[in-house]
Amino acid sequence: MNQQKSFKAGSRLEKVLLSGHFAVTAELGPPKSADLELVRRKIGYLKSYVDAANITDNQTAIVRLSSIATATVLCQNGLEPVIQMTCRDRNRIAIQSDILGAYALGIKNILCLTGDHQSLGNHPGARGVFDLDSIQLVQMLKVMRDEKRFLCGEEIRNSPKAPVVEPRMFIGAAANPFGDPFELRVVRLAKKIAAGADFIQTQCIYDMKRFRQWMQQVQDKGLHQKVHILAGLTPLRSVRMAQYMKQSVAGVTIPDEIIQRMAQAKDPAEEGVKICVEQIEELKEIEGIAGIHLMAVAWEKIVPVIVERAGLMPRPSV
Repeated sequence: MNQQKSFKAGSRLEKVLLSGHFAVTAELGPPKSADLELVRRKIGYLKSYVDAANITDNQTAIVRLSSIATATVLCQNGLEPVIQMTCRDRNRIAIQSDILGAYALGIKNILCLTGDHQSLGNHPGARGVFDLDSIQLVQMLKVMRDEKRFLCGEEIRNSPKAPVVEPRMFIGAAANPFGDPFELRVVRLAKKIAAGADFIQTQCIYDMKRFRQWMQQVQDKGLHQKVHILAGLTPLRSVRMAQYMKQSVAGVTIPDEIIQRMAQAKDPAEEGVKICVEQIEELKEIEGIAGIHLMAVAWEKIVPVIVERAGLMPRPSV
């Protein structure tokens, strides 16, 4: 993607991507309690190894410490956050309120998601909101930032004579290259870019052949020149994990050869790291890949190992 003259939000992540560096982000899962010590421990694993940490928003519809509260702790400890915002739990009033609150607390990156259905979590009887979908959420954020208006059309100011203070956020969206029907995957990506997405985070990749096919379609439409694409990676810890993800996680495809490698490995966790590093090396060579997003589920401490072995240290100064 071409260098731009000005920043939309001025976050570290935006600066790294605009400078042409290969970005590294990682997922940080908030605790299922109010235990901030767990958050600080995870910050210790990721700080200086990633350009930003993506904080999940009640992932898999399980109650956790809020993404915005967790992000505030990251800001206090020198690690840039990317908050997630799902459409499952909030209507447009609450979402816009949370966006203002997050920006007021110093948060400049956001990832817009529909959200895992509540039936999958620990409150399956909860009522889903879904007032907006993820594309509409991206569009609403862009209107708030660039047009300085709420979705209803009102300017973002306290009174007619007060200054406009809009939330200047770097806007992200998700993409799943492995869903069906395959031919519609790039169509949906194009809609998110048109709505205002500045960066894209993909579903975790194991099937590199299919991912390359998706990226070829992205390149054919020139979409890689309009948005920064972060390739999602989840390091495997065991063959059981690989089998579970293949059979039970929607939108994830794992080739048989990876299952076999994990099954035959003397040290499955070490083999999982090797596979992840091999994937990073391959992703570096694909046109349009601006960086990686490491989703080391409940395994954040492995992120420094992967980043070091992949030759992605030191992180750039911007």
